[in-house]
Amino acid sequence: MDGTRDVQRWVHGWRLRLLDAGMLVYPAVTMASVLQHSSNAFAGCLVVAAFAVSYLFAAAAAARRATRPFWLLTGGCAVLFAAAFPFAQADAFFLAAVVLSLAVPRLPRRVGAGLVAAAALAAVIGPWPGGPAWTQAVALVFTVLMVSAFAEAIRANAALVEARAEVARLASEAERTRIARDLHDLLGHSLTAITVKSTLARRLVDADTARAGEEMTAVETLARQALTDVRAAVSGYREVTLAGELARGRELLRACGVTADLPTATDVVGPAHQELFGWVVREGLTNVARHARATRCTVTLSESTVEVVDDGVGGSAGEGSGLAGLRERVNAAGGQFGAGPVRPGGWRLRVTV
Repeated sequence: MDGTRDVQRWVHGWRLRLLDAGMLVYPAVTMASVLQHSSNAFAGCLVVAAFAVSYLFAAAAAARRATRPFWLLTGGCAVLFAAAFPFAQADAFFLAAVVLSLAVPRLPRRVGAGLVAAAALAAVIGPWPGGPAWTQAVALVFTVLMVSAFAEAIRANAALVEARAEVARLASEAERTRIARDLHDLLGHSLTAITVKSTLARRLVDADTARAGEEMTAVETLARQALTDVRAAVSGYREVTLAGELARGRELLRACGVTADLPTATDVVGPAHQELFGWVVREGLTNVARHARATRCTVTLSESTVEVVDDGVGGSAGEGSGLAGLRERVNAAGGQFGAGPVRPGGWRLRVTV
């Protein structure tokens, strides 16, 4: 927000009013010329004074973005500039610098350039008593260029502020999406394991009390780990490792009564892919425990591929939020994602990077 205020402070409030007031130097120079050279100085000064007042109102209308009043007042300034010629002669072109500084930044570029060129040429070739008005022409051209550059900077700064606001909005939205995706992936696995183990413990409570106690201890451990994972996901520091997911998956499948054929080592996978493959194993084994009703599950690893295959009933035609989130991770890593049924029965989840 401080950066935004720094960008905008010169285009709002008293600073902009001060910059607008600086252009009154040109009417002041023109009025001095009228007093020095005109035979009817009073009328000439009235014209220049009316021009200065009209300019201030036009600048105020521009600041309010009141388009119609601005152009009416700018047109009035142009009329008063023309009326100043009999009194100020070539020095009236100082007033033209003010008029064009108002109009050119708001006109198409070619139109503005044409008006500036025409006014400068008129100042140079006009039949003025003192000869070509080179000073007035140069002042007109460079003043309009300077004001146009300032106006362009204002527009660029406004676009920068809008872009910053959009980046902040997108960053906030991306963070919400990340948290939602991570919470689904983390809690989906943990809560599935807790449900399976709780069900197993309930069945064993009469037949094997000691085993039931072990399962409930595992439930407590899983619940604590889920809480830790949620806190880590929300804070943005969550660590998912391939070895850890294989170990947890092996325990989950055992509790579900699924024969697990999982790798015992992960050295074949490079460090750059370990976390992504960990997410794949987590989602794949969670889905096996939840939906597959499988008797066997196999995880295959290579340097660039991870594959989870089960012999269950297969998945639904649609893609759940877990697989959708995993697909986003894989796409972000530049990998290829595939999930679908296999024959004669079962489901395959395959990711290649």
